[in-house]
Amino acid sequence: MKPLNVAILGVTGAVGQELLELLEERRFPIASLKALASAKSAGSKIKFRGQPITIEEAREDSFEGIDLVLSSAGGSISKKLVPHAVKAGALVVDNTSAFRMEPDVPLVVPEINPEDIRRHKGVIANPNCSTIIMLVPLFPLHKIARLKRVIVSTYQSASGAGAKAMLELENQAREVLEGKEPTKQVFPHQIAFNLFSHNSEMDEATGFCDEEKKMVQETRKIFHDPSIEVLPTTVRVPVYRAHSESIYAEFEKPLSVDEVRRALAGAEGVKLIDDRKNNYFPMPIEASGKDEILAGRIRVNDKRPQEVCLFVSGDQIRKGAALNAVQIAEIWARTASSVNV
Repeated sequence: MKPLNVAILGVTGAVGQELLELLEERRFPIASLKALASAKSAGSKIKFRGQPITIEEAREDSFEGIDLVLSSAGGSISKKLVPHAVKAGALVVDNTSAFRMEPDVPLVVPEINPEDIRRHKGVIANPNCSTIIMLVPLFPLHKIARLKRVIVSTYQSASGAGAKAMLELENQAREVLEGKEPTKQVFPHQIAFNLFSHNSEMDEATGFCDEEKKMVQETRKIFHDPSIEVLPTTVRVPVYRAHSESIYAEFEKPLSVDEVRRALAGAEGVKLIDDRKNNYFPMPIEASGKDEILAGRIRVNDKRPQEVCLFVSGDQIRKGAALNAVQIAEIWARTASSVNV
């Protein structure tokens, strides 16, 4: 891959910081790196590959000469600035919800639909973290039995709401243990020693929140199958980092536990953790900082063997956001280099 001029939009956030680490860790070919954030952060410095880089204010004219933009600065900022990046000639891998359901924007999980990258028109969307963590382990089963229906309950960590939310969980835990009233600034309810329905906007008519709607719509788009039924219940839990999900999946064909285990054990991006003897299954504390989605607690309905249950954990900041974006960029960069684009 030829070295690229890269910009990170939203570099000071939790995902932005993880993008920096991954670009360095995976030795992504970079000719120059531009760090973009709000005016409040402009002028401060970060380190990349041992060298200081001055953060610049993200503006409409920030993208001249940039080949690739990794964007994670929030939906409203993406809607404002991404069109200018595309106009300047950059490819944007956007980690917000701003473009995910646009018909002409590919929504990509590299382990599932990397071929969709080729049809981009300047923007490739990164799916929602909960969708990625659910679909990476379901896809190898979908390939052998075709997925029809999913009922999923999520156990979503504070990291899904950003660095400030992670700090709020830490501070609240300390306050509660000291007998103080917990300070609430990011979440609407106490997160320490508590759990509550996901804090995205609620549709009063349907009873589904935005996080749940994303899982429904994005699954159908990524799998290219509008007939798949998805019934999610999304919940915030007092976990610092990494989401977990309890999944019931119905397939067209019967599956055995051994077939499920073999499919997951051989799947890209999945690590099988399924030790019944020792009651040892995926845990968010062991998924944190890992690239793979941990999958296990496999059960098959003996009366309806096309129904499979499993439990998964995945790092929301890593595979649920930054890593998925970098993987998309790597595939695009290899393709672009091979055709001299």
